[in-house]
Amino acid sequence: METTTTLLDTAFWGTTGAILFLLVLSGFFSGSETALTAASRGKLRAQADKGSRGAAKALRITEDNERLIGSVLLGNNLVNILAASLATSLFTRVFGESGVALATLVMTVLVLVFAEVLPKTYAITNSEKAAAAVAPVIQVIVTLFSPIVAVVRLTVRGLLRIFGVRIHPDSNMLAVREEIAGALYLGHSEGVVEKEDRDRILGALDLGDRTVEEIMLHRSGIEMIDAAATPQNIFAQCVNSPHTRLPVFRDEPENIIGVIHAKDLLRAIYARIGGASGNVDALSGFQVTDMAKPPYFVPETTTLDDQMRQFLRQRTHFALVVDEYGSLQGLITLEDILEEIVGEITDEFDVDGEHPVRKTEEGNFLVDGAMTIRDLNRATDWSLPDEEANTVAGLVIHEAQMIPTVGQVFSFHNFRFEVMGREGNRITKLQIRPL
Repeated sequence: METTTTLLDTAFWGTTGAILFLLVLSGFFSGSETALTAASRGKLRAQADKGSRGAAKALRITEDNERLIGSVLLGNNLVNILAASLATSLFTRVFGESGVALATLVMTVLVLVFAEVLPKTYAITNSEKAAAAVAPVIQVIVTLFSPIVAVVRLTVRGLLRIFGVRIHPDSNMLAVREEIAGALYLGHSEGVVEKEDRDRILGALDLGDRTVEEIMLHRSGIEMIDAAATPQNIFAQCVNSPHTRLPVFRDEPENIIGVIHAKDLLRAIYARIGGASGNVDALSGFQVTDMAKPPYFVPETTTLDDQMRQFLRQRTHFALVVDEYGSLQGLITLEDILEEIVGEITDEFDVDGEHPVRKTEEGNFLVDGAMTIRDLNRATDWSLPDEEANTVAGLVIHEAQMIPTVGQVFSFHNFRFEVMGREGNRITKLQIRPL
């Protein structure tokens, strides 16, 4: 009788120890899964560059998330099922048939608290640290379970294909750019990231997706020099102009034959009159085309990122934009591209004018019709669509399917638009109010 009691006690404590060990393993698998999937690859990369081997291994095993999650889930389910089976056997031996219900209740509590919530909570709050710590062990487990996981993966993909779902082997659940943008918007909404910082980073990320036609100065607003004008008129225009570079045309504005720089003009005048004590009358035969540089033309479909690289490569800041037929559409400068990142850049020579967005006492917004939708959204934190038009006036014309007259009111995209000014076929001023 004593021998049976001793054996029973030994089996009881041995089974209890095995259940506790399996719960520890379950917690390890649960926490590892959470840590490796929640850890930022950017932070892991920074730790790996500083010499962390655990972070380097975490980066390698997270490259194939499907295999990683399959291996961890396989291990987690194995230990959970085995722990539940041992607990059922143990409680049945001690309490009889009622032990099944008791084992279910006890194991549910133990697994929930110690094998799920506790390790996952720690892994979420210390994801990079935990990922680097568990990566060496998880790497071994992934290698051991890889044959089984490969079979499971093929089975799952086959079942998904039956329902019309196809998984690309190189597909990512979330693009890097979208992840950064989402983090910036979330940080701004929580007060961690300033609006200006968010706009700068998003502006830099968007350069590759936007073209020069979206931000160029339209040809109707370009100040040009007529090559046939008298030297006195050309000098007066250059001196009074706020711009450093001016296109030079012959016969018609479409025929751009060069670009004149204010410094080149000053050098040419100084050399022609013979220095500081020279004869001013020598300017009578001055030809502006003699010092005009060849014009630099770019297609309107060029992305801002490519155009900025071209500006830096060619050491120029000024380009004329043409369409597919070679017709002049506008001009773009390096400053225009930089303004998409840092905002409006002004200096002491810029023409003073009222801000393109002005809020009235009634809560309405007076907006320049030529203002781009993107700039308006950045200034007001609105989300007006810019797929069909670049400017606010263009958006109104697109939605109205007509050229409105002064006083007409339209409502779309949850905003009220009232036309306040028009010159010819161009809308110059709008009053906007959110509905």
